[in-house]
Amino acid sequence: MALHPSSADLSSSDGVARLTRLGVIQVDGEDAAKFLQGQLTQDFSLLGLSEARLAAFCSAKGRMQASFVGFKRSHDQILLVCSRDLLPATLKRLSMFVLRAKARLSDASEAFALFGLAGSAVPAHLPAAAWTQVRENDASVVRLYPAGATQRALWVAPADAPVPAGAALGEERWDWLEVTSGVATLSQPVFETFVPQMLNYESVGGVNFKKGCYPGQEVVARSQFRGTLKRRAYLVHCDVALASGQAVFHSSDAEQPCGTVVQAAGHPAGGFDAIVSMQTSAAADGSLHAGAADGPVLTLLPLPYPLLEDI
Repeated sequence: MALHPSSADLSSSDGVARLTRLGVIQVDGEDAAKFLQGQLTQDFSLLGLSEARLAAFCSAKGRMQASFVGFKRSHDQILLVCSRDLLPATLKRLSMFVLRAKARLSDASEAFALFGLAGSAVPAHLPAAAWTQVRENDASVVRLYPAGATQRALWVAPADAPVPAGAALGEERWDWLEVTSGVATLSQPVFETFVPQMLNYESVGGVNFKKGCYPGQEVVARSQFRGTLKRRAYLVHCDVALASGQAVFHSSDAEQPCGTVVQAAGHPAGGFDAIVSMQTSAAADGSLHAGAADGPVLTLLPLPYPLLEDI
């Protein structure tokens, strides 16, 4: 029987993983922060050189088209790290809104090397709070949410910079740590499927409700303040493979799915773990199944962070 993350041996999760499934959008110019402030769900106008932002880019209907970890490399340069499969279309959409802003957007994926740092590979002097940033020579190191007891960080440096120190960690193991953190990275199979709160983004630093307007802001705010949100992100385990975009069914309804797999990865001890966005009522009782109401059983796991109740 497959073990849950709480009982797995995570000793082999220490190390450095090259992240090939992520890319970089570079925003240059004196209006870089001002431009992003009007497009994304987080506050970039107050972004300092020691901080980072988790943020979403939404449609006018509040549906997420991409998610980013964004940070300043300098006072007039911001990097947005996102899923490579969404990058070209996201870059095109964002560029349409530049207009007269003094900001230039480009695909800088080949100019930078991206690594995930786990466990002892995370620099000791990196602040403990998520979405903080330090510089290691020419590398930007951003603290991410932990995966259980395993601390994590994102390392971004010029492509010709030295590889960060640490034992090699497979990207598949990093993918599992990403899932275990409960903080989802949007990818093409779930494009425009979720309002940010359906992925718990308001609870993990991905939405600022005090900033100015951005595409979809009214929908996102209404979901938060009028109690209309009926879907949340959960962690689940399954004995068989799961995939992003896969439907999730509740045992009480064989016709309509109650949720969607957002992100999935193989568990080191067997089976798959996943972040699933689904109706809150479906998590209350009954059983959950992958693909069909009589499909493989999904076991709910504890969410690794509290959900925000008050703004």
